[in-house]
Amino acid sequence: MTGTRSRGAAGEGGGRLAELDLLRFVAALAVLAFHYFIAFRSIWGETPAELFPAISTVSGLGILGVELFFMISGFVILMSIWGRGLGSFALSRVVRLYPAYWVSVGATAALYGLTSATALDPKLDAGGYAVNLTMLQRLLGVYDATGVYWSLWVELRFYLLISVLVVFGVTLGRCLVFMGVWLLAAGFFAGSDDYWVELLVMPKYAAYFVGGMAFYLMTRYGPRLVLWCAAGISAGLAVSAALDRVAGRIELVGYAAMPVPAWAVVATVIAFYALMAMVALGWLGWLRWRGLIVLGAITYPLYLFHTAAAVLIVPALRETLPPWLTAAVTVLAATAFSYAVYRIAERPVQELVKAWRRRRAADRAVVPPMPRAPGEKASVP
Repeated sequence: MTGTRSRGAAGEGGGRLAELDLLRFVAALAVLAFHYFIAFRSIWGETPAELFPAISTVSGLGILGVELFFMISGFVILMSIWGRGLGSFALSRVVRLYPAYWVSVGATAALYGLTSATALDPKLDAGGYAVNLTMLQRLLGVYDATGVYWSLWVELRFYLLISVLVVFGVTLGRCLVFMGVWLLAAGFFAGSDDYWVELLVMPKYAAYFVGGMAFYLMTRYGPRLVLWCAAGISAGLAVSAALDRVAGRIELVGYAAMPVPAWAVVATVIAFYALMAMVALGWLGWLRWRGLIVLGAITYPLYLFHTAAAVLIVPALRETLPPWLTAAVTVLAATAFSYAVYRIAERPVQELVKAWRRRRAADRAVVPPMPRAPGEKASVP
């Protein structure tokens, strides 16, 4: 299938698929909607689902936005490691994750240290925030500075696992073995509370990463039966994991505060897989608006900073503006700040690293001729 192969080759060369940028942004908005309109009771001072009843079910499904992120990550990370060494992969992840993250940790520390804000306060001292700068705080037994950091710890463990492929060399066969073993382990240990199982196997989230990997392989090798089987098995595990996650939230806060029926959860996960399949088959290739690249670029900062924006803005406006307008102002402010972080903190670092890589590539391309021994004549073809 020449169309899909050309898309895979473009991704390998460092290109990006605009449709994935759009899906990233949708996932970020889903998480934002879940937090603003369902989860942030301490910020609003009352149950958000009662303030925004018209969108409470859709907003509740936003809890699964992170799972969509994991699927996209499985796709993009496999695309990015093809033909790369371990050092190049590690550098790309550091450059991608840490600049905005460090700004986020600093902003969170300033928010609770310099203002009277108390909602969602992690109650960390300077040492706790310093540990958070490593992104390894969960491994070291320190609370996250803000709630969304939990997913970054999942991402880091995925990077560690997929580094095995980088070390041995990425091929279709090795990818299939990797995906098969991971799915088998995730299915076997589903529901396990063992610390080491959760740390290494991640049975709650493995299916999403594997699903994304399967769909990338379709863009590279075409929609082979074995890849559809991998995607289908991962979809079954993903639906089960999503139902458990939403059910756990409902048990914690009650259905009135999280009005999400089981059928809607199943439909949402199936929709994720359908959308990723459309990306893999090239059906969304018509999405080529340049603005989608910007939306994709601000997705990560928006994910990191939307909580701080709500903590700072919602209580200040809640008594003077209606809930809908307060939420709109907060979303716009969070988006604007995220764009500023992208332009000031992320993009300069990324451009600097790209320039350094270009210089290294140019230096390697210039190979001086081998010196000839005295009296040696040049060979004649």
